Amino acid sequence: MEKRMFLQALEHHSLIELEKIPKSDLHNHAGRGGALSYLHKKWGIPSEPPDRPFHSLHEMNAWLQDHVKCYFPDGSGYLPRIEAAFAQAEKDSIRVLALSFTLDEIDFLGGINSFIDCMDRLLHTYAPNTCFLPDLALGYKKTDETERLDEILGAHWFCGIDICNYSHTYSISELKGVCRKAKNNGLILKAHVGEFGNPDEILQYAQELNLDQIQHGIAAAQSPHVMKWLADHKVQLNICPTSNVMLKSSRSYSTHPIRVLFDYGIPVTINTDDLLIFQATVSQEYLNLYQSGVMTGEELNIIRQTGLKY
Repeated sequence: MEKRMFLQALEHHSLIELEKIPKSDLHNHAGRGGALSYLHKKWGIPSEPPDRPFHSLHEMNAWLQDHVKCYFPDGSGYLPRIEAAFAQAEKDSIRVLALSFTLDEIDFLGGINSFIDCMDRLLHTYAPNTCFLPDLALGYKKTDETERLDEILGAHWFCGIDICNYSHTYSISELKGVCRKAKNNGLILKAHVGEFGNPDEILQYAQELNLDQIQHGIAAAQSPHVMKWLADHKVQLNICPTSNVMLKSSRSYSTHPIRVLFDYGIPVTINTDDLLIFQATVSQEYLNLYQSGVMTGEELNIIRQTGLKY
């Protein structure tokens, strides 16, 4: 029944119907995970989306500052943005949600215990039907991240660790230590790699850090050898098509490398990344890929089920 409803929703090109079907969102930065329209309706900030792709992550972050954060002085917009992320999960029938949080976000709310209390309250209020699997994001700045790892993981709240080492904040050796500690605490190991760059970096991170999942990973499509390794080891790629198009990692939906990666047997999921910026819900992502002709409805349903198994 669920599969039939999903296929019919795609055939009808209906976002409203797609929103009713259970889905997952496994790559979502919490403070950027809600809809701009939600913030506009509840807090009155402008709702104009970006009018062109970004040339860099720096330009993307500048857009967020100039079009969202500036309307909330002194960080007052953080909780409204998190509320919007949970509300979006409920609206789009996201039954499995992995939001990632940084140490700065934990500290902003007064430490790990008060942070957890606040997040649990928002989850139960705005997304009571969602299985919530939060990630601890590391690598944006070194500071005291590794020194505080025992403290944070000791709360037994986080389910995954998400390493973003684009600035080479950590050496691979340092990341191995972080990942060993995370694995010993039962966390799922993820890393941002292959959004840009080359497939060799993907293979290095996947092998040396023993990753379970990769955030993006689309550069793997350039290497049959890397794709075969990922498929053989069942390393899941949590892919965000609109993010890739808006950051020029992919020219279009119709040429998106998810097609090649799927054909190689790599488990892939479809996610939002930064909904507040890119303006594409999970349902919209499915519809974009279907309407572009890059994936069939049956294939998209396989991907949908992959995310729900998580």
